[in-house]
Amino acid sequence: MFTDFSVTGCSLELLRTGERGIVTFCKSQDERILKKLILTGVTPGTTITLKQHYPSLIIKIGNTDLALDIESVRAIYVRIIDNLIS
Repeated sequence: MFTDFSVTGCSLELLRTGERGIVTFCKSQDERILKKLILTGVTPGTTITLKQHYPSLIIKIGNTDLALDIESVRAIYVRIIDNLIS
């Protein structure tokens, strides 16, 4: 009667360490944050991996690791492609 529920898209802030996702969009009222994300390669369609959540959130894009501030993290939305729950 019911099907399994899964979250396929969410804020980057909600990913768990080791999960991968594709950036679906970036949303912020602050143009500086959006420009910074574009310059660092965080654009729609980019695949990212969450490497570390604390003390700093670190993502991997290609062969590059990036530490992001909380405002940037909250501006990024992803579609999860590797969910750790089986």
